[in-house]
Amino acid sequence: MTASRSRGRRLAVITAGVALSVSLVPAAAPAQTPAEYARVPDAPAARGVVERQVLAISLDGFNPRLLKKLGRDGAPNLLRLFRTGASTRNARSQVEMTVTLPNHTSQLTGRRIDATEGGHGVIWNDDNPGRPDTIQEAAGEDVESIFTQVDAAGGSTALFATESKFALFKNSWPDAVDRSTILQDRDHDVTVAVKRDLLRRNRDFTFLHLGALDEAGHDKGWLSRSYLKAGRLIDAQIGILLRTIKDHARLDDLVIVLTADHGGPPGQKGHSVVTDVENYRIPFLVWGPGVDNGDLYEMNPTYGDPGEARIEFAGTQPIRNGDLANLCANLLGLGPVPDSLWGFDQTLTWTN
Repeated sequence: MTASRSRGRRLAVITAGVALSVSLVPAAAPAQTPAEYARVPDAPAARGVVERQVLAISLDGFNPRLLKKLGRDGAPNLLRLFRTGASTRNARSQVEMTVTLPNHTSQLTGRRIDATEGGHGVIWNDDNPGRPDTIQEAAGEDVESIFTQVDAAGGSTALFATESKFALFKNSWPDAVDRSTILQDRDHDVTVAVKRDLLRRNRDFTFLHLGALDEAGHDKGWLSRSYLKAGRLIDAQIGILLRTIKDHARLDDLVIVLTADHGGPPGQKGHSVVTDVENYRIPFLVWGPGVDNGDLYEMNPTYGDPGEARIEFAGTQPIRNGDLANLCANLLGLGPVPDSLWGFDQTLTWTN
């Protein structure tokens, strides 16, 4: 199988010299447990020919209560995304840990955390000396990601983040991450860098991490006055990106996928207690051309709205931040990330 690109953004998959053209809307499928996802045999390496770009955004420490606290005056851009896209404010973080680096690694790989159970093995949350240099070292095996999936199809990728520990991802997939820009605690500057890159480069997949909410939560507490101020700052950055998309026709095929790594309890300065709903409840949304407006759980009956429950690995699953990798792959017409768990069947849809 070989892959070629047209106009710098098209992922054209060719097998035996014949272009494959397959619908991007996933068909309905019976509910599956995560263990069954891993046993789906011989999934295709790619789904078809698309003209689409994906911008995945992770808002570090985003407690969904923020939206109600700020309202339309304080968060007009975020609320626009939730109002006009396919979304839920009741998705879930990873089961084993509700901290930043492990959850972002799950977002990008589609794997759970525990390496003894096929997870990625990233259980630390800093970039201190002595930590593994790569995710492969942590897992004890090769680990692929949405970056490697896009790269294998001839696509272009970029990573932008506001925490130095995110260098782990470029270290782990040096050939698949075409650009990595990390500006410590500089949310506005990294957003401007994304804007410029979107306008100057033909990226198929861009990942953006913004950390101001998490920083304010740790400093003054979740949903504190400082946290709400950070929420307004984050909303302004989303506004920059939305205006850029609106004003430039070359971005009229761009789809945003937005989620978070964890939340945080009101008034508290930590988020590591995995049994606290304020830590594990997060948002998840898809927005852009071809995306219907509505509730993601109503669109996806094989997933189950968990209410306030903490769902582990058995039974019907909630939408998780780990679904990001395979959802983005599906949006780009690509098959699932090899050896991933969350969303491996790629039935998570963005249409009614």
